[in-house]
Amino acid sequence: MKRKKPSLLGIDISSTSVKIVELSKTDTGYRVESLAVEPLPANAVAEKNIQDVDAVGESLIKALKKSGSKCKLTALAVPGSSVITKVITMPSSLTDAEMETQIELEADQYIPYPLEEINLDFQVLGETEGNPDTVDVLLAASRSENVEMRTAVAEIAGLTAKIVDVEAYTIEKATSLITGRPVNTDEDNDEPETFVIAVLDVGATMTSLNVIENNELIYTREQAFGGKQLTEEIMRRYGLAYEEAGRLKKVGGLPDNYIPEVLEPFKENMAQQVSRFLQFFYTAGQHESVNMIALAGGCASIPGIDELIASQLGIETIIANPFAEMDLSSKVNSQALSNDAPALMIACGLAMRSFD
Repeated sequence: MKRKKPSLLGIDISSTSVKIVELSKTDTGYRVESLAVEPLPANAVAEKNIQDVDAVGESLIKALKKSGSKCKLTALAVPGSSVITKVITMPSSLTDAEMETQIELEADQYIPYPLEEINLDFQVLGETEGNPDTVDVLLAASRSENVEMRTAVAEIAGLTAKIVDVEAYTIEKATSLITGRPVNTDEDNDEPETFVIAVLDVGATMTSLNVIENNELIYTREQAFGGKQLTEEIMRRYGLAYEEAGRLKKVGGLPDNYIPEVLEPFKENMAQQVSRFLQFFYTAGQHESVNMIALAGGCASIPGIDELIASQLGIETIIANPFAEMDLSSKVNSQALSNDAPALMIACGLAMRSFD
């Protein structure tokens, strides 16, 4: 019998919260074993960069307790803005060990930091198109401090980080669960039918666009925009403290003019941001359109935002829910999962690394 691999807790450290997802494999797909979202103290993380390791560690301890998970191994991710990725070609005759040596010798050509200051990894993508003698290799490098701060947070909570991934690639992984359609083949010529989905992860302070073509990440971009702008406008308009503004934004109870005068303009702004992100993508490459937009992150839960974007851009728009087809363990609150699902894409993609 094959020994079962231990599960990895997917832990996403965003600007405002720590999110935990634990999955197991079933005959039909996945099962959500445990789940938790724990708010972070103000300024513990700024634009996805950890400022206070101890404070984030304390929040992770609370999240672990809330989740009820007994898992001790974890997968974490660094934001795309702190990672350099590059596809290079290498001779296909090299063994993995030879390739690792060669890449370390040549890495300073591609990475603008001293090698002793970075964490570097690579993955062979496959044969170079039109040249069977070489393979395409994806290099990924991040400053060691970005990796070490996240692993230090895990250690405070008594966890061991087995994997440190890149957020964009975790979203790529989780996106395979949300389109509701397999990648079809065209019956006439057996060529794969191209399906391009743009995943917009709109968090509190940062938005990322990740474009995935036939389950493969082809483009990613991050910039400052998020739900914090809406919270700050609520504070300004109604004279509230930041925490109270954030709470009322989620649970309701704001004055009658909130929706027409504050929320609707923010939704319009968000739709414009989505359009702008897509224009950057179209300008950069081979595509002039996408088949679908999937909204992720906390702002995806704003009522009606999917319909507004679909009507303004003329593109089918869905709210990302990677858990829609999953079984749930008895300790997972289905309503809480449904509410938080769009914000759990990264944590879900990390938890899926258990089964690689």
